Amino acid sequence: MSDTSRPFAAIVMGPSGVGKTTTAKGVADRLGWQFAEGDEFHPKANIDKMSAGIPLDDEDRAPWLRSIRDWISDRSDAGLNCVLTCSALKKRYRDILREARAEVLFIELDAPIDLVGERMAHRKGHYMPTSLLKSQFDTLEPLEAGESGIVVSVQDTPEKVIEDAVAALEKAGAKPAGPTAA
Repeated sequence: MSDTSRPFAAIVMGPSGVGKTTTAKGVADRLGWQFAEGDEFHPKANIDKMSAGIPLDDEDRAPWLRSIRDWISDRSDAGLNCVLTCSALKKRYRDILREARAEVLFIELDAPIDLVGERMAHRKGHYMPTSLLKSQFDTLEPLEAGESGIVVSVQDTPEKVIEDAVAALEKAGAKPAGPTAA
């Protein structure tokens, strides 16, 4: 059973283009939780690297993950639940995020690479090129049995994905909460 005395942090995870932002915003709206886009925590050097079609390595990701972890802890210390996006592709990345002072639950969005590639080809205004999609799928380590989280297929409608995510959070003891301004 979860330690529900701590605020929750729902981390919507998966490769680029899988629907993390749509899902996380939907969960935040439904529950009245604070929302953050994990990409906004990347330092400029990471964005420049990805924009040039160069995959990030673990050294690039470490400060980014620590920034997200610290943001979650700050929200939790203020008594606020939050939902955010973060690729969290490897278990060791998720371990860093679990260090946050919150009840962390991962929502892994699952989709075939061809569906995600099609979505990314039609996406506007994002720095992540479609050429990096394969490296993200190659890097992805799905949630393991001992990790707190659920896997949701994004082949359903966005509304169904959000509904499944909210149901998992409620099953873990999460409740709708107060302020939503970040």
